Amino acid sequence: MQIPVLRLDPKDNVLIALQDLRKGDQIAFSGETYSLRTDVPAKHKFMTQDVPVGGDIVMYGVLVGKAREPIPRGAAVTTRNMQHESADFHEKSANYPWNPPDIARWRERTFLGHHRSDGQVGTRNYWLVVPLVFCENRNINVLKQAFEEELGLAPPQVYRQQVAEMVRLYREGKAAQIPTLVPGQSGTAATRRGIFENVDGIKFLLHQAGCGGTREDSNNLCSLIAGYIHHPNVAGATILSLGCQHSQVETLREQILQRNPKFDKPLLVFDQQKSGEEFKMLSEAIRATFLGMVEANQSVRKPAPLSRLCVGLKCGGSDGFSGLSANPAIGHVSDLLAALGGRTLLSEFPELCGVEQSLIDRSVSKEVGDRFIHLMRDYAARAKAVHAGFDMNPSPGNIRDGLITDAMKSAGAARKGGTSPVTAVLDYPEYSTTPGLNLQCTPGNDVECVTAQAAAGASIVLFTTGLGTPTGNPITPVIKVSTNSQLAQRMPDIIDIDTGRIISGEKTLEETGEAILDLVVQIASGEARTKAEILGQDDFIPWKRGVSL
Repeated sequence: MQIPVLRLDPKDNVLIALQDLRKGDQIAFSGETYSLRTDVPAKHKFMTQDVPVGGDIVMYGVLVGKAREPIPRGAAVTTRNMQHESADFHEKSANYPWNPPDIARWRERTFLGHHRSDGQVGTRNYWLVVPLVFCENRNINVLKQAFEEELGLAPPQVYRQQVAEMVRLYREGKAAQIPTLVPGQSGTAATRRGIFENVDGIKFLLHQAGCGGTREDSNNLCSLIAGYIHHPNVAGATILSLGCQHSQVETLREQILQRNPKFDKPLLVFDQQKSGEEFKMLSEAIRATFLGMVEANQSVRKPAPLSRLCVGLKCGGSDGFSGLSANPAIGHVSDLLAALGGRTLLSEFPELCGVEQSLIDRSVSKEVGDRFIHLMRDYAARAKAVHAGFDMNPSPGNIRDGLITDAMKSAGAARKGGTSPVTAVLDYPEYSTTPGLNLQCTPGNDVECVTAQAAAGASIVLFTTGLGTPTGNPITPVIKVSTNSQLAQRMPDIIDIDTGRIISGEKTLEETGEAILDLVVQIASGEARTKAEILGQDDFIPWKRGVSL
């Protein structure tokens, strides 16, 4: 019989409920018996000792909160009796020994990717169409409609057909007979390649930035877009500019050259205020973009070592099992890739609150650790300036499913980064070039974070979720990893792989991590698509610094 509770670290003074526990239950664990003073829902925690007001609450071996009121042994911790508290941090003060995992199985493994002239290897081959300012969003939509429909890339129109059928029944006086779709009718699982067999699609980005905000935001937008254009999953790009906005074409070009001084991809720029009539600009853009896609179609997939992968590590819609199953499982993937010479990106700085010292001590140098310290403190100061703070990070869904404080959430979120040394720290929206685990300054916000990870070069994103979130990205496949089997069964249209058998004890973290890496190779090779790709979940939101957690 499985033990219904778990302790993550010998220093912890809480136990995690793996199933719903009731007041009065007698829980035997590690030679002691705990009489529960309250109900403890699955994923929540209860105290192993009496804690006075102001007493420390420790989980994952780190401080995750303080008691607001006395909490007796056997009582659940809640937002009523516990508040956020995290340990302070300082500069690197110790060496970090690391024992990498066994990579014998993976050393000669390859994936089939698109090789670029700068040595990067893409997992997809897209053409990108993007505005430099929100004023061009309408024109982007005009191009989107023209290209997707005529190239055979438009999504299935099943919902439009459903509305047409409802209109017909209503006009016939049969409104009561209006049906609803059932799974399998939507047709979203169909692969729609279009006429260019080696091009995975044409992606159209929309945003509300580029002018009217701060110059920092507009310059960051140019840097972000430069990262997308430089990205190995992009073959070329069409840029629409109004002309007078803060985000200037010259700034974009400078940012591209910073990433690659020998940049040689097709970059088609159209300035509406110089072009004159809108019809003339769009007609020229359509012709040039089509010819660019003809050129992009010449790229074919070829074998590449796994060291050419850059994998984003992300969690969203987290629950109390995230830090026990999915997060450490992709942490093992991160360690495997680090040992192989690949790159991984651990982002979401508000969700590293309380574990900073561990990451600083894992840094390969004092300089790397110091940069992390600077960016974390700068982020916290920006949040405070708008009357916010990291303690506000957990969402109602997080709290309901057992993540009571930001420090508790962060301690589990950090497990996505495995155990390997921290080799680099990136500010937003810098590009990743250093092999190993990179820390990247982003919000916890799902779309803003994944948008930034793609801009930093992530060719695949591993996204763990305990509650279910459909987040995707226009150019980077997002693999959704469920923390529990119930979610995978309830939302099979968004979940790619389930790690719930770690909780049940049927699989180890290492076995599950290797299964995830197998799926990464399959997705990277174009042999399968993620659920987010199938649904056309192309989320893109640039981050306005200081206003998002």
